[in-house]
Amino acid sequence: MAPREDPGTIELLRSPQGAPAEILTRETLDFVAHLHRLFDARRLNLLALRHDRQKQLDAGLRPDFPATTRAVREATWKVAPIPADLRDRRVEITGPVDRKMIINALNSGANVFMADFEDSSSPTFENVVEGQVNLRDAVRGTIEYIDSRTGKHYALGAQQATLVVRPRGWHLNENHCLVDGKPVSASLFDFALFFFHNAQALVNKGSGPYFYLPKLESHLEARLWNDVFNEAQDSLGIPRGTVRATVLIETILAAFEMDEILYELRPHAAGLNCGRWDYIFSFIKKFRNHADCVLPDRDQVGMTRPFLRSYSRLLVRICHRRGAHAMGGMAAQIPIRNDARANAEALAKVRADKEREVLDGHDGTWVAHPGLVTLAREIFDAAMPGPNQIDRTLGPDRIRAEDLLRVPEGTITEAGLRHNLNVGLLYLEAWLRGAGCVPLYNLMEDAATAEICRAQVWQWLRHASLLDDGRTIDLPLVQWLLSQELDDIRARFTPEQLQGMRLSEAAALFESLVSDEDFEEFLTVPAYERLTASNVS
Repeated sequence: MAPREDPGTIELLRSPQGAPAEILTRETLDFVAHLHRLFDARRLNLLALRHDRQKQLDAGLRPDFPATTRAVREATWKVAPIPADLRDRRVEITGPVDRKMIINALNSGANVFMADFEDSSSPTFENVVEGQVNLRDAVRGTIEYIDSRTGKHYALGAQQATLVVRPRGWHLNENHCLVDGKPVSASLFDFALFFFHNAQALVNKGSGPYFYLPKLESHLEARLWNDVFNEAQDSLGIPRGTVRATVLIETILAAFEMDEILYELRPHAAGLNCGRWDYIFSFIKKFRNHADCVLPDRDQVGMTRPFLRSYSRLLVRICHRRGAHAMGGMAAQIPIRNDARANAEALAKVRADKEREVLDGHDGTWVAHPGLVTLAREIFDAAMPGPNQIDRTLGPDRIRAEDLLRVPEGTITEAGLRHNLNVGLLYLEAWLRGAGCVPLYNLMEDAATAEICRAQVWQWLRHASLLDDGRTIDLPLVQWLLSQELDDIRARFTPEQLQGMRLSEAAALFESLVSDEDFEEFLTVPAYERLTASNVS
């Protein structure tokens, strides 16, 4: 297919047809290009700063609360007042931007639906652009879906969740759209398309363009977002401060700059969220070259561990001091319909997690499945009768840098190693086929949990960690177990099913990710290159 070109400026490597063509109009692309030209150089400089900081961490530097921004942390200030439709966020549901998911999530009874272009979406060009079509229709109340297999009709109900959109992170490009010969930032692409088509319509409904911002590592990255918001609002005649953003604190470095991140975004800030799975991944990634920072099996690293509990409580303290929501993390469990005992055990874990959050002061929480909305709501209703508990302050205990950096003790088991290999393989295979949110073993896995899987294996290999039975984790052992897991996975499917799968490609990519000398910052970067190669035509 011949690329569509706007001479010397904008080039689409896929020609949109039908509804996507209504999203990718010349006016929309001009808006994308405008933001790209203003902000992409700053984005790239900030990514270079990430690289420089990693070198410092590799050399032994440990993060601390920056001395240069002490005045911001000690000053008295608050973020702008929270809009009415974001004051009660006790239950938020998240998921990808496919049509059926959007309808079900908006109808789920949750207060907020986070439509996700990032960790739970595989960014094929079709997924990205059709997701924008779906959100446009949802904002206008016209979205419908008919299941081709069952004939069931899906439409919006009378009561709907408030919509919040998560664009992709600063580190990602949108390879299908070039401006002046260079790929645009995926963050700017996702933000610009949604904002251009929906900002005014949301304002007219008494809401606004609300966003979740992923994977920030510093307040300078938040400052860039704030400048993007101002420029976008000015360009389209939307009053400044209409945009509201909640930042996912899902990197260890951002945990030391939460005050500063809110300060940079204060006209547009709505809160912070404990992005627990990416946070664990970030902890492994940032300290990957230090043998004293090796983590045990993933299922031993829960939110009651001191380094995670400290981060969660610090987030609540900072948010409430600044008048912002402190949002709890994801419950990855999904209902287990064919095993009552296992389902009861899973729900008990969800209950304990949500009770901890609300009693610690969180103003709301995340679930990944509509079946958990009622349980999460019941728990928050019981302990939080008002719309939030922003006015509640925690006790005087001081959380120090060493509390955030305390490495949890535990064991590394063959079962844990096999689980990482198995889940990593299955997730990557699904991602390469265009599915970014995958139910596996009664948990909803996304890119963040897959990152933990491959980062742990890399870390264990790097430091020749010992299994609890005394064996050393080395490459031959990992390759042997990987081949066994691959065989076991293949045995579950028919030859016809296997023909449509990309297991061999996923296995080769996963093995390279865990065995390469240099740690790949995000698995989605090389995976996206493969996705792009198979989708650009």
